[in-house]
Amino acid sequence: MTQLMVREKPRLGLWLGLGFLAAVLLMLGYGVYQLNDWLEDEQRLPVKAIRLSGDFQFISAQDVDRAVRQNQPGSFFQLDVRQAKADIEALPWVYRASVRKDWPNNLQVHLVEQVAVARWNQDMLLNDKAESFVARVPQGLVLPDLFGPQGSEQAALDGYRAMLALLQQSGFSISELVLTERFAWHVRLNNELELNLGRSEFIDRLQRFVDIYPLLMQGERQPEYVDLRYDTGLAVGWKQTDKQQS
Repeated sequence: MTQLMVREKPRLGLWLGLGFLAAVLLMLGYGVYQLNDWLEDEQRLPVKAIRLSGDFQFISAQDVDRAVRQNQPGSFFQLDVRQAKADIEALPWVYRASVRKDWPNNLQVHLVEQVAVARWNQDMLLNDKAESFVARVPQGLVLPDLFGPQGSEQAALDGYRAMLALLQQSGFSISELVLTERFAWHVRLNNELELNLGRSEFIDRLQRFVDIYPLLMQGERQPEYVDLRYDTGLAVGWKQTDKQQS
């Protein structure tokens, strides 16, 4: 009788231990379920504010807010920072963005804006790194028009910068630059004067124009275009006077 009771006590303790362990596991599972449900409930912990930093003019805070929230769940914990970064960088004037969560329920977004230096082939813009992007040009932003074959963005921008550095010394600026399929250069200045520079030695030819321009302006007629594709000299097309037009 005594031996039987001694054998049953360890079994009873084992079953009690297993029961206690099962109860603990059930409670933990329920707690994890409740915690996950709470974290997914955007009304309990939504992204409250998206705080922007950086130097920018043409990026709208409303656009950034919309870009983050339209593709992300409302829960702060569920929000994917990498996806938010990609969505923000898809906005037209955003060049780069960094995103981090700011406890308990805010986002910190640092923005680097595109620096537009020219229009490119009419329907795009060119940034200062010769990368094209699509964006609406804000009112009041004056940009030169650059044209060129696909893939020639860097060559066109480098040529534009080299020519502008030379022309600005004489008070000119460039309103339009065309790089043709054969990589010949055509330029229209801010005074509407057109220059044909050809394919080679275009900086030397442009210097020739700068040197001779004061002589061109001494006569009564005004130059309309200057063809500089000659080894020496140039050809000038003159604007028609009122008498000639009549």
